[in-house]
Amino acid sequence: MVYRPTLTGQGERVHLASLDVGLDTHIKDVVNTILYEELNNIILVGHSYGGMVVTGVADSIPERIAKLVYIDAFLPEDIESAVSIRGIKKSELNELNGFIVPPWVPEGELPPKDVPHPLKTWTDRISLKNPDRFKINTTYILTVDKGAYPKNDDFYSQFQRADEKKWPTLQLEANHNAQWYAPEAFVNMLKEIEAK
Repeated sequence: MVYRPTLTGQGERVHLASLDVGLDTHIKDVVNTILYEELNNIILVGHSYGGMVVTGVADSIPERIAKLVYIDAFLPEDIESAVSIRGIKKSELNELNGFIVPPWVPEGELPPKDVPHPLKTWTDRISLKNPDRFKINTTYILTVDKGAYPKNDDFYSQFQRADEKKWPTLQLEANHNAQWYAPEAFVNMLKEIEAK
């Protein structure tokens, strides 16, 4: 069975978007899905910004997680934020009224589509205190566009972090959104991780 929690202020929960929604809100969204659905021994997958979220979830309830998978995702250390990992300033974000506006979404496009992301989710610093999260079997997948060099990928530094931790690291030929552009290959890779 697969669960795909929607983070507060995103997707069909866009009506809950507010300036108060931060990284901790999103971590609690996933923690509560796991607790209220009584899920155990799960494989938790985080994509892109979702790496911030799943790291916080793993710190909160590591006993519920059998395996952790990062796909082209942030891999934060304690007190880092998405902005600090990217090495950018808040002023460099495409921000409007407290929300980050995705530049790739054409104005006026009807749902389903990406929606503005609460700024606090990118600027909040994660608090990591539970060393038990390091006991979780963790894999990092770097997606690399066809013909591109892995070292030029936006998430290569995060891939290197995983490698330095001696975690299994994999590469998938796909753009950043493998779930849309290489779904079969991505699912097969997840199945291989599950089987190990």
